[in-house]
Amino acid sequence: TKVPTWPRRSGQDRRGGTRLSYGNLNMQRRFVFPVLAIVLLLAGSLTWSAFQRLSEPPAVTSPIPVGGAFALVNHLGRTVTDADFRDRHLLVFFGYVFCPDVCPTAMSTITDALERLGSLGAKIQPLFISVDPDRDTPEVLNSFVENFHPSIVGLTGSPEQIAKVAKGYHAYFMKVLEGEEGEEPDEDYLMYHTSNLYMMAPGGKFLARFRHDISPDELAAGLRKHM
Repeated sequence: TKVPTWPRRSGQDRRGGTRLSYGNLNMQRRFVFPVLAIVLLLAGSLTWSAFQRLSEPPAVTSPIPVGGAFALVNHLGRTVTDADFRDRHLLVFFGYVFCPDVCPTAMSTITDALERLGSLGAKIQPLFISVDPDRDTPEVLNSFVENFHPSIVGLTGSPEQIAKVAKGYHAYFMKVLEGEEGEEPDEDYLMYHTSNLYMMAPGGKFLARFRHDISPDELAAGLRKHM
């Protein structure tokens, strides 16, 4: 195998080529480094954009459809479908009962916002869709949603059913397991999940999304705007 040779610092190269001086090398470096910096900057921008697309749903003006049909079990143990809510505005949130902060805070915000809306709030159906069906049985969901606004409906189902409805809303989630390799997974695991609120019009049209950390007043104003 022929071993490649590199040009010497001065004089001819080993193959009798042209001279390559320090000045030529420096000129090449001045050209290559800015180009490399631009490439790295573009790569970083694309990576950040991809992450944002994974963590947040499409904007209101996006042509990508949001929502879709589903069949799940509510917190009372009854099977329900999207058709059961088609005559109302929906406020959809994906979370789980064992969530330490984001989920109960979002449910409290929804509760306060609906109370601020008064009779208008009665036209909105909040849905808490569990991304942790292994633990969030109807009984567990019931013990959770009863702490918040009485109109909130908790929904669960099989992992396949949850994955399907989450995909329709461009919501993402995964189980975060801790512990040493080879050990049994900790039952007190956490879930990484999209934490936006999705507002849907009667009939299933996507209207708006809100961040989970929005204030009750801001949420009430946003809901009123799209009613």
